[in-house]
Amino acid sequence: MNVSPPALLLINPWIYDFAAYDFFARPLGLLYLAGLLEARGFRVHLLDCLDAPRAKSGPFGTGRYPKEILPTPPALSGIARRYGRYGISDAAFRERLSQVPEPAAVLVTSLMTYWYPGVVAAIGLVRQLFPSVPVILGGIYATLCPEHAQRHSGAHRVLTGPGEEALAAVLSEIAPPPSPPVMSDSGDLDSLPYPALHLLRRPAFIPVLTSRGCPLDCSYCASRQLQPVFRRRRPQAVAAELIYWQDRLGLIDAAFYDDALLLAASDHLLVILEELAARGRRFRFHTPNGLHVGRITREVAGWLQRANFATLRLGVETTALGAARLDRKLQVGELEAALAYLTEAGFTAAQIGVYLLIGLPDQEEAEVAASIRRVRELGATPVLAQYSPIPGTALWPQAQAASRYDLTADPLFHNNSLFPCWPHFSWERYTRLKRLAAAK
Repeated sequence: MNVSPPALLLINPWIYDFAAYDFFARPLGLLYLAGLLEARGFRVHLLDCLDAPRAKSGPFGTGRYPKEILPTPPALSGIARRYGRYGISDAAFRERLSQVPEPAAVLVTSLMTYWYPGVVAAIGLVRQLFPSVPVILGGIYATLCPEHAQRHSGAHRVLTGPGEEALAAVLSEIAPPPSPPVMSDSGDLDSLPYPALHLLRRPAFIPVLTSRGCPLDCSYCASRQLQPVFRRRRPQAVAAELIYWQDRLGLIDAAFYDDALLLAASDHLLVILEELAARGRRFRFHTPNGLHVGRITREVAGWLQRANFATLRLGVETTALGAARLDRKLQVGELEAALAYLTEAGFTAAQIGVYLLIGLPDQEEAEVAASIRRVRELGATPVLAQYSPIPGTALWPQAQAASRYDLTADPLFHNNSLFPCWPHFSWERYTRLKRLAAAK
């Protein structure tokens, strides 16, 4: 008698916010788990609440998520913007859920801490349909705000940190895997099965990770909390994965999700690009997470151009160098040199976006304006990135002291649309800077 292997349902929940845009965003961590679980013999079903036709399409599969206006949470009252749910409709969620056979467990991921209402809504609907099925929550919100998640998410279990080993332990109790583990060394990223991109309904590009974690420790960033150890894959293995997905999905676009893609580039990224070139493979690459400016040499810039990098984002934060800087990865003259190399290689200002943080504790408007002007002078496009205070980071105590909200009371107050740590905030002030950044 044949017995069907246990089924698992994996969910990427909605975004609840004032604004949301798909800039090469896919639930890659969840897809890695799906690939691992499939390799262990489970039947895996994916319900991606953000997998909906874009309300307004952008280039390369990006664009605006469809939005349903919802009442603004009382904690956020007074914000002159429309709050809503981004992604598929409630009816579509229920319909897709009804098509899934009752699973042995439901695994829910989470992203921004202040998007937790989407987590709560998705788990609530799951527990209505499958009241006896255990729900396991992981991801960013679960890791950074575990106590809040345990109290409010509705999940039976909340897992923190990297998910593979913790999830394996929990599933061994609930639904032992039909096949033995395929991964003998948890530190060897190349022994992991590929992420289950074939489960995506609209695979417009290939999301790829060549490493996990980041060796730097910027005071505003949670990378060390989410991935405590920096590990890299072999360049040849990365090239092989890109070729595999290009052959299977027929895609040319690929987005790197690394936090430190250019670290020791001559031994890593450039080897990947050389391997692809040697095999006659052509891609169009994008770097939404931002590149470290100090690692862009003339050689690196040339390779980025020859390998067809179409969307470059550089992580700068501010051009105001000095003792009070948030990190030390940008030194005097490095931005000027990097942009000169990229321009010399043939990149245009429209292709080079420079992330500038706005809304930092005690940040002066003049500093942001000066950074915007400097980026423009150097031939690139300033991209304003609104700061969100993150629990556990080195900047968190300063953020708490500067904020007009009680950041520990509710993760909703981490929402960057509030500019929660910007003294004397006003929409007029933000609009001035936004217009300055958009000026040609």
